[in-house]
Amino acid sequence: MASSPCGNSNFDSGLEIKTRSVEQTLIPLVSQITTLINHKDRPKKSERTSAAIHRVGQAVSVAVGRFVAVGEAIASENQELKDEMGQACFEARRAGDAIAQLTDVGSAMQPQTDGRVTVFSDRTGMVKAARLLLSSVTKVLVLADRIVIKQIITSRNKVLVTLDKLERVSTFQEFVQIFSQFGNEMVEFAHLTGDRQNDLKDEKKKARMAAARAVLEKCTMMLLTASKTCLRHPDCESARINKDAVFHRMRCALEQVIEIVTEARSCGENKVLPTSIYNSIKDFKCSVECLRENLHSSTPQFVAGQLETLVERTEDFTDSPYTSHEQRQAILGVCQLARQETQQLVHAWIEAQSVHAKEATEELEVAILKTCQSIGDLRRELHKVAVGRASDLLKAHGEHLPLRALKAAGAEGNLEAVAEYSRTLTEQKEQLVETCRLLCHVSGTEPLEITCIHAEETFHVIGPQIISAAQTLALHPSSKIAKENLEVFCEAWDSQLCDMALLLKEINDVFEGRRGDKRSYLSLPRPGKHSANLKTAKAVKLDAEEQTSMAKLGLELRLLSSDVDSEVEKWEEQEHDIVRQSQSLASMAYNMYLFTRGEGLLKTTLDLFHQAEVLSEEGLQLCSSLRTFSSQLVDEEKSVVITETEKLVVLCQQLQMGAKTPVQGKTATFQKVDSSIQTTRNIMTVVLSLLPISNKLNKKHKSERTSLSSLQDWGERPDASTPVKEEAALSSKNTNGFGVKSLEQHLAGLNLLESK
Repeated sequence: MASSPCGNSNFDSGLEIKTRSVEQTLIPLVSQITTLINHKDRPKKSERTSAAIHRVGQAVSVAVGRFVAVGEAIASENQELKDEMGQACFEARRAGDAIAQLTDVGSAMQPQTDGRVTVFSDRTGMVKAARLLLSSVTKVLVLADRIVIKQIITSRNKVLVTLDKLERVSTFQEFVQIFSQFGNEMVEFAHLTGDRQNDLKDEKKKARMAAARAVLEKCTMMLLTASKTCLRHPDCESARINKDAVFHRMRCALEQVIEIVTEARSCGENKVLPTSIYNSIKDFKCSVECLRENLHSSTPQFVAGQLETLVERTEDFTDSPYTSHEQRQAILGVCQLARQETQQLVHAWIEAQSVHAKEATEELEVAILKTCQSIGDLRRELHKVAVGRASDLLKAHGEHLPLRALKAAGAEGNLEAVAEYSRTLTEQKEQLVETCRLLCHVSGTEPLEITCIHAEETFHVIGPQIISAAQTLALHPSSKIAKENLEVFCEAWDSQLCDMALLLKEINDVFEGRRGDKRSYLSLPRPGKHSANLKTAKAVKLDAEEQTSMAKLGLELRLLSSDVDSEVEKWEEQEHDIVRQSQSLASMAYNMYLFTRGEGLLKTTLDLFHQAEVLSEEGLQLCSSLRTFSSQLVDEEKSVVITETEKLVVLCQQLQMGAKTPVQGKTATFQKVDSSIQTTRNIMTVVLSLLPISNKLNKKHKSERTSLSSLQDWGERPDASTPVKEEAALSSKNTNGFGVKSLEQHLAGLNLLESK
């Protein structure tokens, strides 16, 4: 039998999959293999079913063969991985051939000793071949992923070399030549890291990557003007300080990117996520609520210690000179109430243990509720203080008075005035830095905490840079380049204030239970080589009249995204693919609704069209999940799911084509925006209709699987369509199955074939 070569294979569970592209490439293969392994033999087997199984086996074998060819081509171009990749490709090809043999109709139709006909007789061999195939294909993909990481490191190294050259240039001519090369290298690095950021599964790493890339993006323009200023005024100390700070920050950001992609641990990593008050509150509530189930889940001393640690962290609020007396008293009052309620809790807890209660007594239950309520009041009070202060600061800084004054004083050559307004800006910077620290405490999610820390560091760095740029201008008031340099740093400050306003809205959304905590697609990639049509299009914003005309459509989108969220919350399996993908669609649809209001992170029509493309891709992934799910159902159940899924496929393809179609002119662009949002609304309507049906059928299917009699009934049902039949149909269409096209698309998405 062909299974013999696979005898010693075991799936390598030690290979942790860290990116979505690798995970999504494996999903169709797992689906096809699961179909084959889970197929049940029945007393009567039609030739049609046997042929369907044969087609699935052959489809897997052919797809693996072509996949391996791509892997071998990659190996030939990367000598350091040639042996490992070659061995993994060899094992994958061998397993694919084994599966083809095991599902061969000629051998499968041979009668067995008990007189029954089976599809394949060596089930053990099939399981072993499947394990070897999954293990080897995963190894190929993980090795390919290492090549992507190598590409990023190589790109970073090129940027660093050119950065060193830029720092040492002494003439304008040399600077212009090297900066042109630097710009091209930064574009390549931005594309590679943007793809990686969107591919990462870990939301904290995505947020850190987004922060590092934001620094590099802003610093590139600062580096240009700061370097030119230093070349124009080589003896100016403030110009040198200004330039050195930019170069240092760029190197730190480049290093952070490499730490993320290589998972290296730096000495500063512990500072990335300090324990916030929000997390302390969450941990404390968890300890308290666990007492309902187990009176011995913790100790009174530990819970009391948790509360005191939490209260100590509120000193960041109460010790701040910017916190009003009323706010300080309110926080201290809630802390004291929390202490009292916790003391009552401990008393009721000890009493319940003394009478050997197996679960929480009525007195303890009341104490638990009161303690959780008091700690919830503390969170609300801290949130109100942090968000209120941030809002006030943003309003106060909206007119940019210190920046205007610094520019005017610098242009007049008034060093005394520059010093005076620098002190004002420094005070504003300290307020913003502290406010970001307080927002971090109440942000509610780890990615938002990382964004708060990034904002804090940005204000801390840019403030002194603006002052040194203003000092340079004051020393050389007729210098156009010194004036331009100060403008660039002031614009960076303004940009960070805008980012802070968006951050504030997301934190509020999380606190109020809205969409802010779902960040799947909030960080948009820069249009790159895979979105060539976007390069020539003009990015524009909707004007007030267009926003008004889009208001009704946008509101419908918001309501639909909210309804989808409500439906997915009803699912018991929150990690189900259908749930996860529906949540992503709702998140993106909500982003598009915000665009119609002139809010959110979709700033221009290009952002909207790119979001529409990503949404259509996620919608097609949902269609694939729905097809896989429907293959578990019987004919009368699956018909509704399949019908609605086909509608969804058509709409997603329509949205994708519309988003990619280039248009020219204001009217055509607005029509494209209107069409994209209308199609998105129709997509969400279909998703909303599918979710309750799928949830109901999923519960029913789970119930049937737990019943032995139900399993026997399923095996004896003469007219039921088998999972294999559905999978064979998918394979014949080559849509979202384990086909060559999808594999090569995923590999292309990993940037593995660009050198070919």
